[in-house]
Amino acid sequence: MVALKAAEVERFVASPPADVPLVLVFGPDVGLVSERARMLVDAASGGVDDPFSLVKLDGGDVVSDPARLIDEVMTVPLFGGRRVVWVRDGAGRNLSPAVDPLLGAIDPQTAFVVIEAGDLKKGVGLRKKVESDRKAVAIACYADAERDLERVIDLELREAGLSISREARQALMGLLGADRLASRGEVRKLCLYAHGRERIEAADVEAIIGDASAFAVDELIDAAALGDLVTLDHGLERLEATGQRVDVIAGSALRHFQFLARGRAAVDRGQSPSQVVDGARPPVFYKRKDMISRQLGLWSGEDLARAGERLGRVVADARQSPALAAALVGDVLLTLARVARSRARGARR
Repeated sequence: MVALKAAEVERFVASPPADVPLVLVFGPDVGLVSERARMLVDAASGGVDDPFSLVKLDGGDVVSDPARLIDEVMTVPLFGGRRVVWVRDGAGRNLSPAVDPLLGAIDPQTAFVVIEAGDLKKGVGLRKKVESDRKAVAIACYADAERDLERVIDLELREAGLSISREARQALMGLLGADRLASRGEVRKLCLYAHGRERIEAADVEAIIGDASAFAVDELIDAAALGDLVTLDHGLERLEATGQRVDVIAGSALRHFQFLARGRAAVDRGQSPSQVVDGARPPVFYKRKDMISRQLGLWSGEDLARAGERLGRVVADARQSPALAAALVGDVLLTLARVARSRARGARR
């Protein structure tokens, strides 16, 4: 099927056409993948969580028993109607053997399949197969750009009946963007904090989000990128105690190091680290600007490429092995911190 344009995605997710039998939702933004998949399922099922017409399958179960997916899709609902099958938590898993028999075989009048996946490369594997199918649709979910964050903020403010000052908006934008669900949760928390007033100010953002999970994750990532082993160790313990999903933390770290890689390339072309940071979109939170400038001067393009590979692997591993996720991600972040510390020592000699 023809790929959806960015402007068409939200409309499609809110009301998927009746002639589409299967939708693959994939990308590095785990929260956005989850949010869009749920919106598709709610739209197709009418928001009714009926076990006879809505089937939720774990990605691990589908991988271990590929035939189960087509069995569920081909089962006729007990009371008629359209059967909705939702494959969740499929990031990092090889779902192709289970999905292959479905393509071209689903009657969109009787079944609708939503599949969550991780960051899939273009032109290969499951993504290629779905994008090549004339009826199926693939929706990519990347980290929110500035316009997307503006839309999330405006929607939550409108529902809460609040406005926001320009300074507060800029500060808030600098703290959001790594994960759609996390961003939306932080904005809702801010609106709750400001309940009973007309406008959110910069002091409100710093008061309620300054010690919140979004900032804590940034602090943790900055510690890894700067070689601050003490802060990193304490940050891992603190985030784990608050119940933060470790795979989401790893995804945020991956996106940060990808940003550093792009920024380092710009520095190598002649820009200064401060120019790169000042020109970043979404804007960097003012308290982090100096730290990120230092990171751009510390890491080489070659080191950042290796860091991106390590983080990409651990994001998938953390999703596949939740019980080991904290240990796996912690080990990679500590390794990166040791690299940063070594490079800092070398620069001082």
